[in-house]
Amino acid sequence: MGSFRHCAPVGIALLFCVGLAAQKQTAALELLAKVPLPGVHGRLDHLAADVYRGRLFVAASADGRVQVVDIRHNSVVDPLSGVAEPHSIAYVKSSDRIFVSSAGDGTLGAYDGDTLKFIGSLRLGSNAGAIRVDASRDRIYVGYGDGALAVLDSSGKRLSDIPLKAHPESFQYAETEPKIFVNLPESHSIAVVDCETGKPIADWPVKDGLDNIPMALDEAHKRLFVACRRPARLLVLDMDSGVVRTHLPAAGGADDLFYDPIHARLYAVSGEGHILAYAQETADRYTAAGDIATVAGARSGLFVPEWNRLFLAVREFGSHPAEIRIYQPR
Repeated sequence: MGSFRHCAPVGIALLFCVGLAAQKQTAALELLAKVPLPGVHGRLDHLAADVYRGRLFVAASADGRVQVVDIRHNSVVDPLSGVAEPHSIAYVKSSDRIFVSSAGDGTLGAYDGDTLKFIGSLRLGSNAGAIRVDASRDRIYVGYGDGALAVLDSSGKRLSDIPLKAHPESFQYAETEPKIFVNLPESHSIAVVDCETGKPIADWPVKDGLDNIPMALDEAHKRLFVACRRPARLLVLDMDSGVVRTHLPAAGGADDLFYDPIHARLYAVSGEGHILAYAQETADRYTAAGDIATVAGARSGLFVPEWNRLFLAVREFGSHPAEIRIYQPR
């Protein structure tokens, strides 16, 4: 089985090298179910899970709602309404609250985890986006504005702000050391933030591509994964130095990227209508594990290791209603 670094990244047809994709097509992910989202129109943004109650949250940006899916029964329950263009969602166990960022009005809304009732909102600034929860330090981080991370406690109280030089897209925090890695596509860089001081400590230029949007982290092997859209490629960086160890061919329009430590794989969700799976042979060697055809525009997903499931949000297309597709890695 050859390494990706020997494959020419020219189009989807050559993406996983001739014959290799067909060989692995059904091995990486098995489609288990499709859950319709009736009456949901337009773009679907990011997802989150409450693994304790078996619920999946889906940001229906165009509808101003957060859809709630009962994964135990693959059914839809009453949504969270009244959100101006919901973008990102997070469930926080310690406070039993659901937080929803609004790209429309720059707020962060809080909902009761049991009743799903609205508690209140906090104004952050324009274009409130990605949310990450650091449960070990009782912190919530929210990207917003022209360049900042808001730092909150688990109840949603604002503690401080971390300045950045451009708007933050996806970011990841390291559980084993107090660092946050932040994609800054407008400045073609990755910021490294010290969680203890709340200050950026490094700025790594991204020279191998533009639009570095999604990011994933493998702390065990000290590797940071970043997908660029132009050209479509996946970068593997050393977590300590920022050095690019290898880069892999990818599909265009990547918006979500996940590392699966159970199966030692990466899953890249592409808006062109693909989920690409990469098998991790070593920290710096990856091979094709499958090209799963989806639907153009289906670019948001969520991998939940506690459930061994990958969820894909599919917006309505043709006569087909919006839906959540549920895949099982194997």
